[in-house]
Amino acid sequence: MLGLMHDISELEDVQLLTVAEVASVLRLSKMTVYRLIGSGDLEHVRVKSAYRVPVHAVRKLLESPAVPGEPPG
Repeated sequence: MLGLMHDISELEDVQLLTVAEVASVLRLSKMTVYRLIGSGDLEHVRVKSAYRVPVHAVRKLLESPAVPGEPPG
């Protein structure tokens, strides 16, 4: 139980974005964001039927050299 409390306290700094917000920030369609989630290229949290994406996951995706599956350039 103590471990759970530790994990919950770490969530105070986590910011979650909706798929629509991620799509807007990245200037992608929502379908493309869902594909990134489905392929495992974009970290996410699922709460019932809703997907949420941590801000740090968007930063990580932007810092990656290229999106997997896409040709560079």
